[in-house]
Amino acid sequence: MVLKIRQILVSQPDRTMSLRELGRYKRALGLDEKRRLIALLRKFSAVFEIVEEGVYSLKFKLTPEVERLYLEELKVGSEMEDLLVVKLRKLLMMSLEKRILLEKIAHLRTDLGLPLEFRDTICHRYPQCFRVIATSGGPALELTHWDPELAVSAAQLAEEENRAREIEEKNLIIDRPPKFNRVRLPKGLVLSRGELKRISKCRDRPYISPYSDFLALRSGTPEKEKHACGVVHEILSLTVEKRTLVDHLTHFRKEFRFSQQLRGMLIRHPDMFYVTLKGDRDSVFLREAYHGSHLVEKDRLLLIKEKLRSLVSVPQFPRKGVSKKDDDSAEVIPEQKDASDEEGAEDWSDVGDLMIDGVDGDDNEDDDFDGNYEDDWIEEDEDRPPDFDEDGSSVKIGIRKPIEQTGNSTDNEEKILVPTFPDGRPRECW
Repeated sequence: MVLKIRQILVSQPDRTMSLRELGRYKRALGLDEKRRLIALLRKFSAVFEIVEEGVYSLKFKLTPEVERLYLEELKVGSEMEDLLVVKLRKLLMMSLEKRILLEKIAHLRTDLGLPLEFRDTICHRYPQCFRVIATSGGPALELTHWDPELAVSAAQLAEEENRAREIEEKNLIIDRPPKFNRVRLPKGLVLSRGELKRISKCRDRPYISPYSDFLALRSGTPEKEKHACGVVHEILSLTVEKRTLVDHLTHFRKEFRFSQQLRGMLIRHPDMFYVTLKGDRDSVFLREAYHGSHLVEKDRLLLIKEKLRSLVSVPQFPRKGVSKKDDDSAEVIPEQKDASDEEGAEDWSDVGDLMIDGVDGDDNEDDDFDGNYEDDWIEEDEDRPPDFDEDGSSVKIGIRKPIEQTGNSTDNEEKILVPTFPDGRPRECW
């Protein structure tokens, strides 16, 4: 919601907007017509600043800190454009026909770190790499040049680094292969013996590069599943936060020939992926990219996004009863009500009511705004990755939870509640 309002605000010439003009975007923002915009903006006081001009004229703008982060985000985005071009090229090189609809790429726009207007900017600036063509399904991005240096997956690079590290750390008297093929699993991951055997067999199969030709691979075979896991692994490695929604991956079934049970395939490989249900949609994380619940490597855009998140989470009204003197101790101060603050709040609310009166979302919608924007992150509860090292969030396959049986049934009988009237008289059971 905050980024949607910010996107509307920065489209204004001086990045200042009146509340009456913002009321025209209520439907696009998904707000109820009775929702007061003044209360919504004051909820994020560290992001938006309300300016009073005249008696019944209220405008809002970004706070200086958010303004600075926005300009820094634009600067970093322009500097990282070459990296975004590489991401698009690698995504096209993995596809079957080396072309993907722009509508489908837009589902991964936020995850890949692409700008909002990438269809009109990046896609047309580099004809030596790709071009926009017209297809029966709509405009698509097609690869124009194959670069063999880019056809190296992140899994292959990590394997080479691990092999070089093992050679340096290796200092054994007798160099011989291990007697048993041990499967190293992430901390907190508990699997049954059958699941360990299946994962071990999958790892023993030859690696199939996601950039190889997979037209001859038949659906439902172990080789096709091995290739599909490599494609998902490579897509997640291209994302900013090394995660995405499972629904976003399902849009690419035709381009990468994913199976209909894509979510089930991801769950069958808990050593590589972590699938979590937050809200209404599933998210998939790349396990090796996280240490606990923290991302190991963060790019500059993600650091800017985290700073903005911290400003969004600033409470509207800080606690008046606690005053921090140091990190270890806190002194409790008696809370005192400020009458001027309460009166000021009422004045703001009244003005907000006058400002949005007569603004109808159906008749006053802005024709120039097409509502083509998305949040750059998911909801707050989906925003925090799970702690893979904790027992509560670890994946346990094949382990049944023991059923606790109570030996005495009289305890349960004593807890039965008898329906009564408000005055205490027992209610008759019909």
